[in-house]
Amino acid sequence: MSASAAWDSEPKMGEGGEVFGTAADGATVHRIRIKDGGLSAAILTYGAILQDLRLEGHDAPLVLGFERFEDYLAHSPYFGAVVGRYANRIRGGRFTIDGERYQVDTNFLGKHMLHGGSAGAGKRVWRLGDRGADFVTLHLTDPDGWMGFPGTLEVSATYRLKAGGILQLDLEATTDKPTLCNFSHHSYFNLDDGGSGDVLGHRLMLNAGAYLPVDDELIPTGVVEPVDGTPFDFKQARPIRRPGDTVDYDHNFCLTSARGPLRQAAWVQAARSGVEMECWTTEPGIQFYAGHKAAREVPGLGRRMYKANAGFCLEGQVWPDAPNRPYFPQAFLRPGEKSRQVTQYRFRLG
Repeated sequence: MSASAAWDSEPKMGEGGEVFGTAADGATVHRIRIKDGGLSAAILTYGAILQDLRLEGHDAPLVLGFERFEDYLAHSPYFGAVVGRYANRIRGGRFTIDGERYQVDTNFLGKHMLHGGSAGAGKRVWRLGDRGADFVTLHLTDPDGWMGFPGTLEVSATYRLKAGGILQLDLEATTDKPTLCNFSHHSYFNLDDGGSGDVLGHRLMLNAGAYLPVDDELIPTGVVEPVDGTPFDFKQARPIRRPGDTVDYDHNFCLTSARGPLRQAAWVQAARSGVEMECWTTEPGIQFYAGHKAAREVPGLGRRMYKANAGFCLEGQVWPDAPNRPYFPQAFLRPGEKSRQVTQYRFRLG
């Protein structure tokens, strides 16, 4: 059976979408399917997760994921999730806003905050909003004090498929107190075989002249380092892993000094299938993670057993630990303002 035939044979959606599982608090998790522009996607209300993504003419899924909801709870390294309210890491889980100090959840190594904490947006059930054949909107209320962050944050995430093989994610948020707001999309992509093999032969180009070195705990050192002459130079397209390279990429690449208009951040080409992907974002940084810890003990989509480097991530974001580095781009949000982050992934067959 072809990938498209398998997709069309799935159960049809009800008013709230197909039931996919039940969260620990008893909330029902739904899966919503959308289709347009040569793409088909499946979105979960849990974590606003992109569970599956298919390109017409290419049989394998483009992202890593699971077929059982229980595996997302027990085994997922944020596969496909919308993470926040602050994506990436904050040193010590501490920061200051308007002279007031805050301590947030330290869910990374027991020392630092990662992706909004142990119960961040990527680990909660979102509410289903508007939906159509080619889009779905999910909503989340992040209460004042949740994971230690100030202010009640009202968040929406809209996945939309567009002509030309484009998957667009719009993230909007408002707050009732000064706070941080920095969400990101955390899909693991494999443009060859859906994760049966690794992505190290994929060719990557990043429109970044600098990156952030990190310490042994993956916290930025504070230095903004030029990529020239280093293994972090992807200004010209090259394989992710070259002979002799030993870097496990999990670093922020510096695109610009502030959020701005949508711009191309990256281009990727599969090693064998010829599928190409562009990443466009409004965000000042992009976290490139080559997935060296992607190996899972349970099967993923199509019963694939994911090994190390089975997928890569390109996460549009404000730079990690920015609240403690005033010379980094910032992610402060105040009452009366609206945060809007847009990321596009554009696919085509080579």
